[in-house]
Amino acid sequence: MEPIISTAAADFVPVESCALPEWFAIYVMSRHEKRIAEHLRVRQIEHFLPLYEARHTWKDGSKVTVQLPLFPSYLFVRALRGQRGRALEVPGVLSAVGKRESSVISETYIDSLRKAVTLGKAEPHPYLATGAFVHIRSGALAGLQGIVVRQKSSCRVVLSLELLRRSVAVEVDIADL
Repeated sequence: MEPIISTAAADFVPVESCALPEWFAIYVMSRHEKRIAEHLRVRQIEHFLPLYEARHTWKDGSKVTVQLPLFPSYLFVRALRGQRGRALEVPGVLSAVGKRESSVISETYIDSLRKAVTLGKAEPHPYLATGAFVHIRSGALAGLQGIVVRQKSSCRVVLSLELLRRSVAVEVDIADL
């Protein structure tokens, strides 16, 4: 006697439910990143808006510390592939960045970026397409590759996100390279 194979709909698990959420970047209205991040929070859409502190001097001479987006006009969103549209429906979101297959940002990059922002050692840096690449061997950013840049007396590594054509400069110990 042959085994009975059930073909009931309950036996099939949608491919999407087996998949893990992935990080991708969205392009948003300039200078509206924080407001859009709040919209994403209210809609319970996992997101990450890396901010850094900068000192600004206003026209009246007063100085203030402000938090600015590390990647102006971009936010990172984590969702299943089939649910990315929810983030694109948020007011102020203009588009997803990249093509579906190539637009996934690694969990490692996001985690490392979170650590660098938390440590307060991240700041925007012009995107560099060429230069000397280094591999970070130890420390909070271990495993990442970047471009070495010297600024003042400290050593900085520029971590580039090709998808956005943006970079971030992070202070590292030269012994970690």
